[in-house]
Amino acid sequence: MNFIGLATLVTLGLVLLTGVAGLMSFGQQVFVGLGAYTTAVLATKYGVSPWLTLGAGLFVTGLAALALGAITVRLSGHYLPLSTIAWGIALYYVFGNLQLLGKYDGIQDIPPVTLLGWRADTGRESYVLIWVATLAALLAARNLLDSRAGRAVRALRFRGTMAESFGIDTARLKLVIFLYAALLAALSGWLYAHFLRFVSPGAFSVNIGIEYLFMAVVGGASQVWGAVIGASLLTLLKEWLKDILPKFFEQSGNYEVIVFGLLMLPLLHRARDGLMPVFARLVRRNVPASRPVEAPALPRRAQPAAGEPLLEVRAARKNFGGLVAVRDLSFEMRGREILGLIGPNGAGKSTVFNVVTGVLRADGGEICFRGERIDALPAREIARRGVARTFQHVNLVGGMSVLENVAIGAHLRGAKGTAAAMLRLEREEERRLLHEASRQVERVGLSEHLADAAGSLPLGQQRLLEIARALAADPVLLLLDEPAAGLRLREKQALGELLRRIRAEGMSILLVEHDMEFVMGLVDRLVVMDFGEKIAEGLPRGIQSDPVVIEADLGGIE
Repeated sequence: MNFIGLATLVTLGLVLLTGVAGLMSFGQQVFVGLGAYTTAVLATKYGVSPWLTLGAGLFVTGLAALALGAITVRLSGHYLPLSTIAWGIALYYVFGNLQLLGKYDGIQDIPPVTLLGWRADTGRESYVLIWVATLAALLAARNLLDSRAGRAVRALRFRGTMAESFGIDTARLKLVIFLYAALLAALSGWLYAHFLRFVSPGAFSVNIGIEYLFMAVVGGASQVWGAVIGASLLTLLKEWLKDILPKFFEQSGNYEVIVFGLLMLPLLHRARDGLMPVFARLVRRNVPASRPVEAPALPRRAQPAAGEPLLEVRAARKNFGGLVAVRDLSFEMRGREILGLIGPNGAGKSTVFNVVTGVLRADGGEICFRGERIDALPAREIARRGVARTFQHVNLVGGMSVLENVAIGAHLRGAKGTAAAMLRLEREEERRLLHEASRQVERVGLSEHLADAAGSLPLGQQRLLEIARALAADPVLLLLDEPAAGLRLREKQALGELLRRIRAEGMSILLVEHDMEFVMGLVDRLVVMDFGEKIAEGLPRGIQSDPVVIEADLGGIE
């Protein structure tokens, strides 16, 4: 059980890092080794108390994680796991070749942990220490994921662009999770060293790192309690195979590695999401979803006066290689206005959205929002200034509930970080954020689906869900990319009424839509694009009769 607890700590870090945040690592054993060797050297050579060496081990590991993570988390594709393998190999040979660390013989006679006369010098006492630390880490991780910061982490894996568009600093958050996973591994290393009272490089090889990753995947790479299941199953299976296989083959050898690998193939094939979802289905009970409790309203952003200059696009250009997507586009928006941006497919409308919101950097021209140039700002900073959006292709975290997806929109309206979330010091703020999210879900008519997974909704309702998420940000300017696509007539009428109410509350709306009947009955003015250029601008009635616009074949504009 002690080895299961030690493995669970490392696996839990991988659950957060790989399964939730989407950063695959084969090198967590390095951080276990740093924690173990730091305490071993300080305790045996300098007589430092194990409790002080714990702080030193976490500090050393933290510095190493920040240095490695600053480079690693920016990598993508196969470069990310390859980099973790590289540092795993490098540190293994560092452990084995430094005289200070005992080279490949390791360090022996590490003193046990003591506390007020209590000594963890037997397996039983160590069991208490290891599992107190493990359970505390599991609860902290569960608290983290059930929070504002946790929702941001869960958005990292597949929805980085969306996360940035709602003010989440994805690079910083990835580094925070990378650091937390490393510190969990260092804690495991500290416990390991004082439990066995001996460390050597063999316990921190790349093979061990692969085993830790297997544990996370088998247990359920996005499930906190899956770390316990994966660590338990693989640790017990490995020890059992070590016992029976030499007897079966009547000679010693590492046969367990071969059989272990063969057993993993059908297991991963049959349970690709790990075993935790299987256990969850077996014990699931039908509990009615509860609405968030009442909470004080969040502060509202001051809206500009009607007619106040809001958004100015001046000669904006965007190229993709030799293709000009937006060519010298200029238009203005004023406060409390609904402006339609229309044009045939491929006209560059969604590219304009991406340039305005900072998802793409303009290649020329200027974009000003409330008198400030924003064309050089990242998406998260533009969101902080009061710009929110939906996407042409629905951009939701499908495995999260409707309520949680909408609460992502309110991310910038909260302030508590990861440490406060782990200790549950942000409960009051969390209640206010969820109450605001619930209110916006109700506004778009999805209150019956609060607890449903966002990915289970039909396309039309997913678009409404995106609008609710954008409204939760309390923006000054709301950009809607084809919001009526997939909606039935009655739903379109309800959406139109909602957008008019939003405008009456002081919000301005920039709208891209192909349903001309919907657009003409809603907007104050229109900007028409074709082949990346503005070909017309004016009131809906005038645009309808413009021969240049009719020639562009927008569909249904006559």
